Amino acid sequence: MIFSLVGLFLLLAGFVLGLGAVTVIDLHGFLGRRSAYWTEATTRTHKVTKPLIWVGIVLVIIGGLIWYSGRYSEWLVAVQVVIVLALILNGLFLTFRVSPYLLERERTGKQRVILPGNWQRKITTSFLVSFIGWWTLVVLTVVDLGM
Repeated sequence: MIFSLVGLFLLLAGFVLGLGAVTVIDLHGFLGRRSAYWTEATTRTHKVTKPLIWVGIVLVIIGGLIWYSGRYSEWLVAVQVVIVLALILNGLFLTFRVSPYLLERERTGKQRVILPGNWQRKITTSFLVSFIGWWTLVVLTVVDLGM
């Protein structure tokens, strides 16, 4: 029982950290679509939110492994695993493509220049994956708790 509660706590802590950081950076990114000020703020903010999102994902995985122990074949758990994998792939794209691009712009003094349309589209798609993925995980966890 106590082990299971530790798993639930870690799962929920992962949601708080990961989804909280995603919300902050997504709002910054949304505001930065047409604003030099918010473009620069997004570049700076992502340095803090990126590690928090990864910590959130790790806590969700560890907490989920404990909380769902012995129930891995259930549809709800299978859907959550697919979502977590999508979030990891999305995070890899953001970490190894978007972040270096933003840091290079900052290094060359272009951090206040609004991002080109192609980058805005990629980041918007990534935002949708993050937003839908994280909130779906939360909803499915609530469904599981209500079962």
